[in-house]
Amino acid sequence: MVDTRPILLIEDNPDDEALTLRAFAKNGVANPVLVARDGVEAIECLFGADPAQPDPDAVHPAVVLLDLKLPRIDGLEVLRRIRADAGTALLPVVILTTSGEPRDIRQAYHLGANSYIRKPVDYPDFVQAVGAIVAYWVKLNEPAE
Repeated sequence: MVDTRPILLIEDNPDDEALTLRAFAKNGVANPVLVARDGVEAIECLFGADPAQPDPDAVHPAVVLLDLKLPRIDGLEVLRRIRADAGTALLPVVILTTSGEPRDIRQAYHLGANSYIRKPVDYPDFVQAVGAIVAYWVKLNEPAE
């Protein structure tokens, strides 16, 4: 069964955002895509503006595509907060970044990333990678409720 919840793209680079949205379109992704352009926006989207108060309007995405190099709060800290909260601890998080640093990869997996994908520079390869992400995490994966 296809998951119809939104996809949360956390990406600060406008060019990478546009490429990702275009790759979603090329792959026929029907899910709404929400974009957070820094770590603070991502946290507010997932948990609300006040962490002490549960937000009924908080987003419950099918999958999060998370860049690591973000302003205000970096991607690893966003991942740490996602995994620390009972409501989002099992949320699929795919790191989608240009960083191939072994330290970043190890730390992302240590913090609970479900997958780590380096952004391909070649656009056709990027479209294929995004298609594979969506095919698995949105169409095939059985989400934990």
